[in-house]
Amino acid sequence: MSAADDGGNRSLGQLVATATTELSALVHDEIALAKAEFRDSARRTLFGSGAAIVAGVLLLFSLPVLSFALAYGLRAWTGLGLAWCFLIVGGIYWLIAGILGAFALAKFKRVKAPKKSMASAKETAAVLGSVKPHPRAAANGGRPARDVTRSTA
Repeated sequence: MSAADDGGNRSLGQLVATATTELSALVHDEIALAKAEFRDSARRTLFGSGAAIVAGVLLLFSLPVLSFALAYGLRAWTGLGLAWCFLIVGGIYWLIAGILGAFALAKFKRVKAPKKSMASAKETAAVLGSVKPHPRAAANGGRPARDVTRSTA
């Protein structure tokens, strides 16, 4: 016979213990769900941030050296003026940075809110919100009754 079948034969303490255990398990399951969803969103955010950082580092540290090398190489190859060569090189770097920035933005847009956790928490709140208080507590204004004897067990 299962615990659900003999619900009428169990004591109040057993019922409270069961309810507490089940509520604790529910809270733990919701926390685990939130952690799993957060890990997925954090991983996507990490990849997008990594792409943005790489784009920034490339722009800052490679521009001076590579710009001079490429501009002088372009001048030697095409015979254009040095100023035009430097403008072309700058445009190439901006194009690369734009592509990496668009990639980072696409990764950031794929980050989602933890919808399952929020729905589960709302459902739990709705269930707990519909629970009615014990009749003695409602009749007494929420204060504990003084004439109730408590057992030590």
